[in-house]
Amino acid sequence: MITHSRRHCVVELQALPSRIGQIRRIVSAQLRHWELDPLIDRAALGVTELLSNVHRHAQPDKTCTVEIELRLGRLTVSVIDSDPRLPVVHRTRAETLETCGRGLALVEALSEAWGARERPDGPGKAVWFSLAAAPARALPVRPVPLRATPVREPARAVLLAVDPAAVATGPPVASPVGAGPV
Repeated sequence: MITHSRRHCVVELQALPSRIGQIRRIVSAQLRHWELDPLIDRAALGVTELLSNVHRHAQPDKTCTVEIELRLGRLTVSVIDSDPRLPVVHRTRAETLETCGRGLALVEALSEAWGARERPDGPGKAVWFSLAAAPARALPVRPVPLRATPVREPARAVLLAVDPAAVATGPPVASPVGAGPV
């Protein structure tokens, strides 16, 4: 289910790999609608990492909610799930070749702030990050040169009136010269 208002959008989903790409597109479309195009890449990457963590770690199920909210010049993206365990950032050295465990470090690097909190309304937690939001710059308006070319009038249609009786009986047949009625 997707609900949204002018400055708030909520999407409920199962954090499955097949759904993560759909959520990235929804987040991107919402940010375009809010004219926050410069934030699309960072927000989409951050929500991907948070949803991937829900997919890998959340218990007992993968049901979660993604919330994006624009308030007071700040975009906040939250992923809320039913697992009460708070996430832990794994610090790794740059030269290690680990392929997982760096998601929250990446979220920390791409955002101005991030955190996790227990849900006050039940079991689970919300993991969030925020980005400073400035509307996309409007492109300068440039005049478009127009070349004045005369418009040709279309050819006028010619309508012919046809006697319907003549069409039904066929055209008259001329008799040979000097011949009498047949």
